[in-house]
Amino acid sequence: AKGKLYVLSMPSVTVHVKGQAPLKATVYERTRLRCNLCGEILTPALPIEVGDKKHDESAAAMVAVLKYGCGMPLKRLEKLQAGLKNPVPASTQWDILNASAITLSPVLDALMNQAAQGELIHNDDTTMRVLSFVKEQDPEGRRKGVFTTGLVSRWQDHTIALFRTGDRHAGENLTDLMARRKTGLAPPIQMCDALSRNASKDFATIMANCLAHARRQFVEIIDCFPEECAHVIEQLGKVYHHEAIAKDLRMSAEERLAYHRQHSGPVREDVQAWCTRQIDEKIVEPNSGLGKAINYMLKRWEKMTRFIEVAGAPLDNNICERALKYAILHRKNALFYKTQRGAQVGDLFMSLIHTCQLAGVNPLDYLTWLLRNAAHLATAPEEYLPWKHPRDG
Repeated sequence: AKGKLYVLSMPSVTVHVKGQAPLKATVYERTRLRCNLCGEILTPALPIEVGDKKHDESAAAMVAVLKYGCGMPLKRLEKLQAGLKNPVPASTQWDILNASAITLSPVLDALMNQAAQGELIHNDDTTMRVLSFVKEQDPEGRRKGVFTTGLVSRWQDHTIALFRTGDRHAGENLTDLMARRKTGLAPPIQMCDALSRNASKDFATIMANCLAHARRQFVEIIDCFPEECAHVIEQLGKVYHHEAIAKDLRMSAEERLAYHRQHSGPVREDVQAWCTRQIDEKIVEPNSGLGKAINYMLKRWEKMTRFIEVAGAPLDNNICERALKYAILHRKNALFYKTQRGAQVGDLFMSLIHTCQLAGVNPLDYLTWLLRNAAHLATAPEEYLPWKHPRDG
């Protein structure tokens, strides 16, 4: 008997992976011809896809993603490339990045303009080193530190991440961003931790403080006060459980607000009453670790529970802290920026790369797309924001 073969709807898939250098070089050898009569030398044209640049736009994008998205120092990439017989010196990599940053600066400017209009803005900062700042600092100067500020803005349906490195604090960098905000807009919700340097008196916001910071203080001392800390952590866990349900059900801001008022409102009252009783009835020593954690939370309780009073207010500043991991990764691997220009280039690429990832866009494809459309990008940068990248390439 003869059987009949049918095509199955699900194909058999085999993946075969080969290693290669991050930057792949191709050498083109062209036979040259010389006319024995006039002496003219003829050289065949290069393939059309090669172009007139030594380094393709995708090479610039790859260096940027490795350096500012993955924390690979230029010297490390230089050593890797040399070992794979495709040498690209660190100085050449920097020249590529610097030139690309000049080309892409209009997109960052457009991104900042959109971020300034956001309904919700997170901000925080982390320490950074810029060697030129260290050398140029006035010993009598009032400020010695250098910081990288992370700003994450929620504008319409888009999330934008921005980075600024210098001697200014997060609140001051937010002031600069808010100067771009259109007049007549309602004050945005500002989410940050309770440090005064994250806030500013130069503009109006609806201030919300990070609930995760309060929870963290109890986590750190749970070994010393297991029962009390476990109680607070468990209660706060209920709030995060309610938040997870709101996200799973894709509630609107108003629906989420009503849900939290109904379910997290009683938790807020219980936690506040419990903490107040510990202090008022002297059950807890105010200067102990537990007392300090309770007082920290009570002092900021209204701002930490803003999500029960204001539609769209978040629970914590975790999204901004995750964004700052890019700066921390750079600090751990490269240790510092050499100059202020180096910091500006790093801020630009980190802003574009992380905004891409928040939008679900491949940063390598996006940066390559930008650089290949440099001429039009300069005149219409708002058409080249991450969420406008064609997903099919």
